[in-house]
Amino acid sequence: MSIATRYGRIFVLWSVVCLLIPMTANAHEISAPAAADRMARAAGNFLDALSSGQQKVARFTFEDDERFNWHYVPRSRKGLALKDMTSDQRQLAMQFLKVALSQSGYLKASDIIALESVLREIETWNWLGRDPEKYYFSFFGQPSETGTWGWRFEGHHLSLNITIVKGNLFATAPRFLGANPAHVAVGNLKGMRPLEKEESLARTLVKNLDHEQQIKAVFSDRAFRDILTAGDAQVSAPDLVGISAGELNESQLEMLVGLIAEYASVMPPEIASQRMSIIRRSSWDRIYFGWAGGLDAGQPHYYRIQGPDFLIEYDNVQNGANHIHTVWRDFDGDFGRDLLREHYDAAHQ
Repeated sequence: MSIATRYGRIFVLWSVVCLLIPMTANAHEISAPAAADRMARAAGNFLDALSSGQQKVARFTFEDDERFNWHYVPRSRKGLALKDMTSDQRQLAMQFLKVALSQSGYLKASDIIALESVLREIETWNWLGRDPEKYYFSFFGQPSETGTWGWRFEGHHLSLNITIVKGNLFATAPRFLGANPAHVAVGNLKGMRPLEKEESLARTLVKNLDHEQQIKAVFSDRAFRDILTAGDAQVSAPDLVGISAGELNESQLEMLVGLIAEYASVMPPEIASQRMSIIRRSSWDRIYFGWAGGLDAGQPHYYRIQGPDFLIEYDNVQNGANHIHTVWRDFDGDFGRDLLREHYDAAHQ
């Protein structure tokens, strides 16, 4: 089978999308002015509804180091918490989140927040202060349809960090989503699985590898305790592990693309589509899928997908392999570092 035939279906899958979106200035830029306009307007509506005291809590300069201070564990945070808003303000805050994410992304975030109520019920003592209202909005710089600014929405198991440069260019990492319990077994939310696809799509892929492929893909029989990049403000590419996408057959490659697309789909469609287009233009030989731990449901497991510019990590080890951590990192692009560097350099030429 020729390379063209082998990857033909993948090409067709994304070629239509690529015709509908603008080509970016370089391989890393995501240009989505309409999405930026929607976010700026929704952010302005929310911020205009805050008192002066609330604005002081929610707003930071774009240059403030707080912009890089992210994490997914229960801890004290800066920003304006849902619990410190009126009902009208909270409605505007969540309307902003609906605009800033895709429909499925908003649903995942909402379900992750709801799990705080589950933890509060099942844990013997609420010593970690489980509270679905302890999620915080922070805005960096002035939201503008043409300017450079950013925002963060964060709490336990959720950290969304978005940077918009010149009202057009997007950086969407680090982006963390977690779930504990990953599969709710009791109570009013029984059956909820916010990150079910992130788990099931990857397991389907690794189980569809033949024996020789699995030997390459499964780089350890023991999973890591957590994602390796944790809450680091900046990460470097780890060692490549696993099997390259260039060694997958057509069906397996479709599975891998579908798995990556599930992570990308948290963001609005035009942003997710461009992200996937950038990945599609990369050489498949430079994208690796690696698995560690057991292959069956209920066994501790970890996987990562690594390309030249990005890293996706997934870990499900804690609480009897019912506690998921996922993250998307961009090696040069977290917090818009590459976009800002390029455009600041251009401004001083």
